[in-house]
Amino acid sequence: MKFNKWTLGLAAVGAVSMASAVRADEAKLSQVQTALSNTTISGYVDVAANYVAGNQHRQFGEYSDIKSDGFTFNNVTVSLDKPLDESPWAAGYHVDLNAGSSSIDGFNPNAQYWLPSAGGVTIRQAYVALRTPVGNGIDWKIGVMDGITGYEGNTAYLNPNYSRSYGYAINPASYNGLLGTYKVSDLLKFTGGIVNRGTSQGYGQSAANRSSFDYVASATLTAPDSWGFLKGSTLYAQTVQGFDSQSVNNYSLNGTLNTPVAGLTLGFAWDTLQSLVSSDDGNIYGLYASYQATDKLSLALRGEYINNADLALVPGAGEEVTATVAYNLWANVVTRAEVRWDHIEHNGALVRESGGDTANQISFALNVVYKF
Repeated sequence: MKFNKWTLGLAAVGAVSMASAVRADEAKLSQVQTALSNTTISGYVDVAANYVAGNQHRQFGEYSDIKSDGFTFNNVTVSLDKPLDESPWAAGYHVDLNAGSSSIDGFNPNAQYWLPSAGGVTIRQAYVALRTPVGNGIDWKIGVMDGITGYEGNTAYLNPNYSRSYGYAINPASYNGLLGTYKVSDLLKFTGGIVNRGTSQGYGQSAANRSSFDYVASATLTAPDSWGFLKGSTLYAQTVQGFDSQSVNNYSLNGTLNTPVAGLTLGFAWDTLQSLVSSDDGNIYGLYASYQATDKLSLALRGEYINNADLALVPGAGEEVTATVAYNLWANVVTRAEVRWDHIEHNGALVRESGGDTANQISFALNVVYKF
C-alpha cells in the first residue's frame, strides 16, 4: 500500500481523536472512582442451629428472638458506607440491606420495632450523614437509622449473647427521621432528634395519633483515662417521648463497667414503657458479665427480671438467664454456643401450655457468623 501525505495526515488526526476520546473516557472513569473512593462495602452472614427442650412456648420465641428447632438463616447484611471525614462540612451516607428471619425492615413505617420482617430483602438503614461546624461540630443523620436506646443493638453478633434480651424488644429498633449528635468533650456526648410516630404500643412506640412525632434524646458519659481501670466505662441515659396524650414513652438507663480484672466487663440495663393510652406499663432489669479469656475465647452471662404484670410485651412477671461461649477458630468468623433458661408467670400463676407444661423453657443454640 502506498501512503501519501493526505493518508498520513488523516491517520494522525484519527489517532489524535482516538487518544482524546480515550482520555475523555479516562477522565470520566477517574471522576467516578474519585466519587466512590471512600465508600466501603462490608457485611455479614448469620446462621444458626437451635434446639428447644420440651414444648416451645410462644411468649418466649416471639419476644426474645429464641428460634424454633432446626437450622435458621438469621440474617445477611450488606452495608455501603461513606463515613464523615474530619472536615467541618463533611458529608457521607450509610445503607444496610438485609434479609433473613431476623432482618429488620426500617424503611417500612409499619415495622419500627425489632420483630423480624416478613421476608425478602429489606432496608434496615438508609441515611445521609452531614456535619455542621457549630461549636465542636454537630453530626446529623437524616433518613432511616438504627435506634439508639437499650443495651443491645441491631447487629446481633456485636451483642454479648446470641439470643436477644426482653429489654431489647421494648426499644424501637429503627427510626425514620432526623438525629443530631454533639460531642461536648471526650467525657460527654448528646444525641437528640425527631422521628416519625411508631406503630405498636407494646413494642416501644405508640400506634395512636400517627400524624404526630416522637422525640429521641440520649446522653453518654465516658470515664476518662485518669480514672484508672475504670477508663472507658460508659453510662447511657436514653428516652423516646411522644408529647401528646396518646403516646408510649420509653426510658432506658444502661452502662458498661470495666473492672480491675483484665478482660472482665460488667453491664446493667433498665428498660421501661409508660403508656399514656392504656395500662401497658412495665420494667425490665438486666445484668451482664463478659470475660475475654484469650484472643479467641470469650464468655458472656446475662440475667433479666420482668417485674410488672401489666407489661403488654410479656403478660406477667418473669426471668431469664443466658450463658454464651464464643470461640473464633476461623478468620473473620464468630462462633457461639449458648444455653438459655426462661420462666414466665401470669397473674401470680405459671403460664401453661395446652399440654400442661409450665412456662419453664430451656433452649440451646450454635451460632456462626461470617464477617466480610
